[in-house]
Amino acid sequence: MWTASVVEALGTLDVEERAARQALARASAEGLLVSERHGRRTAWSLTPRGSELLADGSTRIYAFMRQPRAWDGRWFVLTLSIPESQRRLRHQLRTQLTWLGLGSPTSGLWVSPDADLTKEVDKVVAGLGLRAQSFAWVGPTSGIGDESRLVRAAWDLEDVETRYLDFLGQFEERRADSPAETFLAQIELVHEWRRFPFLDPDLPRELLDHSWPGPRAASVFHERHAQWHRHAQQEWDRLQAEAATKT
Repeated sequence: MWTASVVEALGTLDVEERAARQALARASAEGLLVSERHGRRTAWSLTPRGSELLADGSTRIYAFMRQPRAWDGRWFVLTLSIPESQRRLRHQLRTQLTWLGLGSPTSGLWVSPDADLTKEVDKVVAGLGLRAQSFAWVGPTSGIGDESRLVRAAWDLEDVETRYLDFLGQFEERRADSPAETFLAQIELVHEWRRFPFLDPDLPRELLDHSWPGPRAASVFHERHAQWHRHAQQEWDRLQAEAATKT
């Protein structure tokens, strides 16, 4: 992609040119993009690391809540304590475990109703050098305690529900009448939706005490995305073609 097309695309979101160029430079510094000069123009491509990150994120974002989850009553439980002094490591762990859908009802304890997370969680703790101080097991609850209390402690579902309702209010009735409008709407749609895999653990119905707006929001996301895709792609192709002719 050309610098000019990125700058113009981000300009539709009111991102100033300087900030757009800085974003490209940061992505390059982080090893996600690589640049190539073509005369006075610069083209950007994904690095292998950038491609992997984008593919993993896309899989999670577009597959999220696509199908209802069956639940056999088992929980995945991880215990792992990191000293407060290692804040960066704690942040990295929280970010990666949250991305996998785990919640933390109390310090040092992580839980998920997805009992098949062992390999993915092991990859996270091993990658952070924490395997030696981690313990995990899978199984049903014993009947002592209230699962709904555990859920409330592990995840802020009230906030997630409010965000779903805001998403529906923004996109359920939204229309786009031109390629430029569709391009902007598609970017905003994906930008808003991509937050939910971080926020919502996609709990099975058995653990939700009322009609959850997540599936309805997911349906709106996929319908709008499919509806807007062709015209949004046409607008991006136009931006790229125009940038290719600039000197």
